[in-house]
This record gives sequence, C-alpha cells and structure tokens, in this order.
Amino acid sequence: MEQDSRLGGGSSAEGGSPPAASGARRPGGRTAKVRRAVLDATQEALAASGFHTLNMDRIAASAGVGKTTVYRRWGSPVGLVADLLDDMAEQSLPAADTGGLAGDLRANAALVLGTLTDPRMGPVFRAVIAAAACDEECARALAGFYRTRLAEWAPVGERAVARGELPAGTDPLELLRAVSAPLYYRFAVTHEQPTPADAERAVTAALAAAAAGAFAPGGADAS
Repeated sequence: MEQDSRLGGGSSAEGGSPPAASGARRPGGRTAKVRRAVLDATQEALAASGFHTLNMDRIAASAGVGKTTVYRRWGSPVGLVADLLDDMAEQSLPAADTGGLAGDLRANAALVLGTLTDPRMGPVFRAVIAAAACDEECARALAGFYRTRLAEWAPVGERAVARGELPAGTDPLELLRAVSAPLYYRFAVTHEQPTPADAERAVTAALAAAAAGAFAPGGADAS
C-alpha cells in the first residue's frame, strides 16, 4: 500500500534471516551511520539494476563500509532488502486525516501513485516485488512492510465508521486494499504507468463498495 522511503528484500519483523533483524534495534551513533549508508547504497543498487544483481561487496564499497561488517550484520542480499523495508516502514508518512473518508482515501491513493511513478522509488519497488515473487524471505519482508502501512492507515476507516460514513463493522484494511490494488495491478502485472485518473477511479470504486457494505460482515447485504 503506501510507501515513501527506501526499500529492500529479505526477512522483516515477520521473520527470516537473523542478520536482517538487526535493523529493528534502531542503533545509534556510528552503528546508525553505517546502517544508513548501507541502506542508502542498497536502495541505489535496487533502483539502478534490480534485486538479482545486488552484490554485497559492491554495497560495502559504495557505502564505504568494510565487507566483513556488511556480511556479519546483514548476511545476504535478502537481509539487506529486509532491513530496508523495515526502514521504509519506520519513515513513511503518517496517515492523512482530512476530516472525511473521500479525502483520506484520495490522500492514500495519491501516496501510492506518487511512489509507484517516482523515477527512483518506482524501480525500487519493482525490484522488490520481483524478488518477493521468487524468494520466500523477500515475500515475508514485503508482507511485513505492507502490514505496517495498513495498520498505520486503518484509523481512516475506523473514523469513517464513527462518523456514520460507512456501515458498522467495515474492515478498514480491506477498504484500503481496494484503493491500492488497482494501482498495483497496473504497475506490477500489466506494467502500465498508473495515472491520477486510475487513482481517482480506484477511490470512487472503493467508496461505492464500502458504502454498499462490501467490506462489512455479510458483504454487500450488510447495508
């Protein structure tokens, strides 16, 4: 769903290789500077040439860090990507609160669209999605990233229910997935460039489905 910072693949808060979990410790001082340099280099490499050419030695050289440090802390390219995903989730923008559901969902769609069409972040996400399709650890890391972002935006739907804009029991996560799924389909499946018109159409469809009770217990019959 929403993304706005850096990316990578591997394990995440959800599990995976032990070295990748080190990023969750949020170290300070020199350790934090090393992590930042390595994750920035990882993002650069993913944007430039994708996951399958990610090379630990080259990442170390680009970051100005010893190879031993990179191998010991991250273990593998998957570990690098996993920590980058964790970092992205930590630094992503907070959920919008425009005062109404339509405005909040449009903000969500704009965030997704902006990320997927960004000249830098678009290729990074494409690389990570491709890695997740063939590497289970990368898949878990990517799933963990999106769980974090969905949880961040869940209050959008909860507030809408409280205001009476949506049926009681509406699942806010399904609502958010309905907004972003059409954009990701174009981006990752058909390899089209999603547009603002696509984003607006996704929001309109999600609003109509939610108002009809599609994301509440019992489906559309709930309304």
